[in-house]
Amino acid sequence: MTNNEDLELLDLVAPDFIKTLEKRFKILQSISLMEPVGRRVLADDLNITERGLRTETDLLKKQGLLESSKSGMSLTETGSDVVGKLTDILADYQGTAILEKQLSTKLGISRCIVLPGNADKQYRVIDSFGRRLNQLLGSLLLTGQSMISVTGGSTLARAARNLSPDLSKNRQLVFLPARGGVGESVTIQANSVCAEMALRTQGQYRALYLPEDISEKSFESLQKETSIKSVLDLIYRSNVVIHSIGTASIMAERRNLSDKERKLVSSGKAVSEAFGDFFDQSGKLVYKVPRIGLHVRDLDKIEHVIAIAGGQSKAKAIQSYMKNAPHHTILITDEGASKLILRDNPLK
Repeated sequence: MTNNEDLELLDLVAPDFIKTLEKRFKILQSISLMEPVGRRVLADDLNITERGLRTETDLLKKQGLLESSKSGMSLTETGSDVVGKLTDILADYQGTAILEKQLSTKLGISRCIVLPGNADKQYRVIDSFGRRLNQLLGSLLLTGQSMISVTGGSTLARAARNLSPDLSKNRQLVFLPARGGVGESVTIQANSVCAEMALRTQGQYRALYLPEDISEKSFESLQKETSIKSVLDLIYRSNVVIHSIGTASIMAERRNLSDKERKLVSSGKAVSEAFGDFFDQSGKLVYKVPRIGLHVRDLDKIEHVIAIAGGQSKAKAIQSYMKNAPHHTILITDEGASKLILRDNPLK
C-alpha cells in the first residue's frame, strides 16, 4: 500500500485518529514557520482557543517534539524531523498535489509547487521557499557548468540563505544578476543575491555594476565596456532564471520611478511587476523600465524558469504576471496565495 492508501484505510476505521494527527501536525507545522512563537499569536494564527492549544502543546512537549522559552515555543530537533517526514506523508492525502495541479492549470504554466503557510504572516515560509528551490535545482541541473541568472528583492534575498553546498557536487555554478541595480537597499539587489547564492553553494558569481534605469544613449556606450559586455553575454546564455514577482505599487516605489512614470503605472491600474515590466490584471503591459539585462520576452529561450512569490498579498500580482510568463515556468508559492487565486477564480 502507498502512504495515501494507508491513511485512507485508517480514516475509514478510525476517523478521529486522522483528525487528531492533522490537527497536531498543523500545530507543529505552524510553530516551525513562526518559531519562537507565543501561545496567543499561535492560537490566533490557527484560529483556535488558547486553552485548546495549551492541551495539545503540553502533550507535544511531553513527547519531546517542542520546547518553550521566554521567547516562545520552538521545535526540538526531533520535532523538526517529524514535521519534515509528515509533510511528505500527508501531502497527497491533504490534497496538496491536487491543489498544485489546479493552480498550474489555472495559471497556464507547466508546474506549481505549493508550500504550507502564508508568507504575509509567517516569514519562515520564505525559508521553506529557499529549501524547496535548493531541491528543485538539484533535480534540474545537469553536471558541468550552469549559468543561473537571478533577480533581486527581499523574497529571493531570504530564500538565497537556504541554498546548500550540495548543489555544487559535480557542477560548476555561476550566478549572475538578471538585471542592473535598482534604487533600493544593497542587501536585496540582484548583485547581492547572486553573491549570497554563490557563497551558500560554494559556486561563483559575476556582478553587473550598472543601474538598470540608465538612459538608452548611455547604455549603448557602456555595454561596449569589456567588464559589462562579458557579464551581459553570460546573462543571455543562462540556462536557468530565478525571479520574483512584485506588487506594482511597491515596485514603483522601489524602482524610484518619477512622478510622471508613477502616474502611468497608477492610471494603467498595474498590479504586477517583473523584470521592469508593469502589467495590469489582464496581463496588459502598462509601463516598462528601460531594459538593462533580461526582459520577460527573453525567458522563452531559457531552459528553466523559476518564479518565487507567496502570501495572499501577492495573489493578484501572480495572476497578472503569469499571463505573460512562458509556459515552462515553475512557480514556487504558498497556500496563502494559491488558495486565494483558486477561490477568486475557480476552475470551470
